[in-house]
Amino acid sequence: MNSIINTSRKKGKNVNGIKLVIYSLIGIFMFFVSITFAGKKTIPIDHIVTWIRKIPYFIPIYGGIMITVGTMLPFINKTWNKNKTTTVFSLLNILGLVTAFMAIFNVGPAFLLDPNMVPYVFKTVVVPVIAIVPIGAVFLAFLVDYGLMEFIGVFMRSVMRPIWKTPGRSAIDAVASFVGSYSLALLVTNRVYKEGKYNTKEAAIIATGFSTVSATFMIIVANTLGIMEHWSAFFWITLVVTFAVTAITARIYPLNKKPETYYNNVEPDLESEEKGDTIKRAWEEGMKTMEKAPSLLHNISANLRDGIKLAINIGPNIMSIGVLALLAAEYTKIFDIGGYLFYPFTALLGMPDPLLAAKASAITLADMYVPAIIAKGAGFSTRFIIAIVCISEILFLSASVPCVLSTDIPISLKDIVIIWFERVVLSLIIAAPIVYLFF
Repeated sequence: MNSIINTSRKKGKNVNGIKLVIYSLIGIFMFFVSITFAGKKTIPIDHIVTWIRKIPYFIPIYGGIMITVGTMLPFINKTWNKNKTTTVFSLLNILGLVTAFMAIFNVGPAFLLDPNMVPYVFKTVVVPVIAIVPIGAVFLAFLVDYGLMEFIGVFMRSVMRPIWKTPGRSAIDAVASFVGSYSLALLVTNRVYKEGKYNTKEAAIIATGFSTVSATFMIIVANTLGIMEHWSAFFWITLVVTFAVTAITARIYPLNKKPETYYNNVEPDLESEEKGDTIKRAWEEGMKTMEKAPSLLHNISANLRDGIKLAINIGPNIMSIGVLALLAAEYTKIFDIGGYLFYPFTALLGMPDPLLAAKASAITLADMYVPAIIAKGAGFSTRFIIAIVCISEILFLSASVPCVLSTDIPISLKDIVIIWFERVVLSLIIAAPIVYLFF
């Protein structure tokens, strides 16, 4: 009888081991492997979203429905005025709905219907983000729920913890950001935070330090600024600068003051510190998670619900804040004035166009692409540095900030603005010498 039980357990372990490998490979392929299809090189999830967006009338219908639902829900659920922040965003949602319908039906003032204004925010920013979040959520289970994060975490613990003060498993988040999307990375971060695998401080560091735009969007910035012939150097320098800046911001205010508590006092799922064979420990950690994991169908459906919920929440936010930020950049002196905050740094760093670089740096708070448009007439080194800052600053109001605020991670808009300022200054200081050295 015992031999039958032992045989059964062994078969169960073998099946779980096979599942761990297969599910992990699917997750790695979907999120991390760039493939060329129809002349475009990107990760499979992005290819799926690109294909879906080509469905006739998908952009106006899907975008319109999601933004409409996201605007109405707080009022239907009577949660729109539960606190000041919720009230402000609920009212901004109405603006988001109005501007979305301007883009869909091409009605409204000419200055708002400019291709670089409302249509840009709706078609280029909002719809791709709210489309990729639910699609990414479907495949999220393969990445975070069946042992891959724990397996990688054992190898990366000795690197991530001392440098970035985050668990080894956060390496998955970091890579997901650069090859995928900040929205997908934030989806991963929020899910893992709610499971007790990150504490509040760790989740805040990851959300504001790793969740940058994808390599696909980096290509757009590089093309706009005329540095595509130096793509490899741009990619790797940007990666180094981004992660170096995060190592510093993790140690200064406000991130260093974040509590090391867990979401809703959930029981922490800490990484073990045992010594011994690293590969063996990594496999054991992965198998522990695999054995406790619910069915794949259950996980996919739960993740899809979370993804749709997040997409509904952030759609109208991104639409309204994105348009307001671009209007401020185009028609007010706010960012001209803000540029003087960075002028001492751009001047001391010897940048050829210090005032233009300072203004472009300030505009990164509004959007990560507009600074590229502003700086495209500058000298080569200025363009290269601004291209890096566009990516490494991470936090911008037209998209990533609403995404961060829509997660369950307790981080305020004030904290985000402070971290953004720190990241821009540090990015300039680190990027400039590197660019001067190599170019």
